[in-house]
Amino acid sequence: MDIFNISGGSYTENLIGTLLSIFGNVLVSISLSIQKYSHVTLAGAKDPRAFYSTKTWWCGFVLTCLGEGANFVSYAYAPLALIAPLNAVSVLTSSILGLIFLREKSKPSDFAKRYGLSFLGCVIIIGGTYLFVAFGPNTHEKLQAENIVRHLVGWPVLLYLLLEIITFCLLLYFYKRRNTNYVVIILLLVALLGSVTVITVKAVSGMLVLTAEGNMQLDYPIFSVMLVCMVASVVFQARFLTQACKLYDSSLIASVNYILSTTIAVGAGAVFYLEFMKEDVLHICMFSLGTALCFLGVFLITRNRKKPKTFEPYVTMDMTKGVPTIHDKGLMVQPEFGASFSYGALVNNDGMAPVTLPVTDLEQSPDGPNSTHISYDLPDLKKD
Repeated sequence: MDIFNISGGSYTENLIGTLLSIFGNVLVSISLSIQKYSHVTLAGAKDPRAFYSTKTWWCGFVLTCLGEGANFVSYAYAPLALIAPLNAVSVLTSSILGLIFLREKSKPSDFAKRYGLSFLGCVIIIGGTYLFVAFGPNTHEKLQAENIVRHLVGWPVLLYLLLEIITFCLLLYFYKRRNTNYVVIILLLVALLGSVTVITVKAVSGMLVLTAEGNMQLDYPIFSVMLVCMVASVVFQARFLTQACKLYDSSLIASVNYILSTTIAVGAGAVFYLEFMKEDVLHICMFSLGTALCFLGVFLITRNRKKPKTFEPYVTMDMTKGVPTIHDKGLMVQPEFGASFSYGALVNNDGMAPVTLPVTDLEQSPDGPNSTHISYDLPDLKKD
C-alpha cells in the first residue's frame, strides 16, 4: 500500500514548513541576543535574578516561545531533511547580529582580516541553504496515527532503533565508566537523543495539526507514546549539552553539535519517514552538497569567534574616600575609564573631583608597627 500522498500541494506545504522554520530560527536568534543584552546591562546588580524584572528579558522570552512554536509546527509541513539543516539560519542570524551591534571601531582592512571568515561563512550558508531547499525531498505524508504505527513496526526502523540503542549504550559506558570526556562522544550522545526528538516532534506536530483541521488523532495510544518520548529525549539532551558546555568552548560545541545532529537527524528522517525513497540521484547529490556547504559555513563562523579572556584583577578608586579597591568577582569586564557609563563599567565617575591619597599613609616607614609592603601604581587623573 502506498502510504504517501504526493500531489502538487506537497510543494506548497514544503514551502510553508521551510518558511516557518526560517522564521522561527530568526526569532530565536533575536530573542537570545535581547536576553543577553539584559544580562549584560545587569552584570553588576546585587540580585543575580534582577533580569527577571526587566521588560527586555521578558520580551526575549516571548520571542523565544514564538520562534520555538514556529519550528515545532514546521515539522508537520516539511520533511525532516529540510527542517534539520535549517538550524544554520540561527547561526547565520546570530553572526549578523553580532556584527551589527559590534562596539568596536577598526579600519576596513583590519575588520576584513578579522571577520572575513565570518562573512565567507555567511555567504556559504546562504548558498547551501538554497541548494538543499531547492533539491530536498518533496515527498509529503499525512502523519495519521495509523501511518506512524506502520512506520514504527517496519523492519528498517526496528533495525535503526536497535543500532542506535547499542551505540548509545556503548558511548554512555565510555562516558560514565571510563570518564572519556571527549567532545565528540558527548555530542554524539546529544545527536542520538536529538534523532529521537525530531522523529517524535514530527509525529506529535503532525497529529496536532490534523486534529486542529478536524481529524482527531489525540485519542490514539501512539500519540501519548510519542509525546512522552519527545519530552524525555529533550530533557536528557539538555543535560548532556549542559555538561559539554562546562568542559568545552561554546563555539566548538555549536559547530560540532550542528554537524552531528543534522547528519543523524537527516538519516533518521530517511529511515523512519522514507523521505528519499522517490528521489533521484541528482537531487540527493545536490541536497548533500548544500548540507555540506552549511556545515562548512557554520564551521567558519564559529571558528572566527573570539575566545573569552581570562579574568585580570583591576584597581579602581573610591572617589569619596580615596581608597584603592581591588575587584575580584570572577569573569567580570574590565571597566573603561575614558567614558561615562561605558560598556562594562560598574560605577559612573563623571563629575567627581579627583581625590589625592593621603601621603602620610602611603609613605610610612617600613620599620613602623603598621607598615605594609604594598605599593600602588595609580594612573594620572586629569581634570576635565
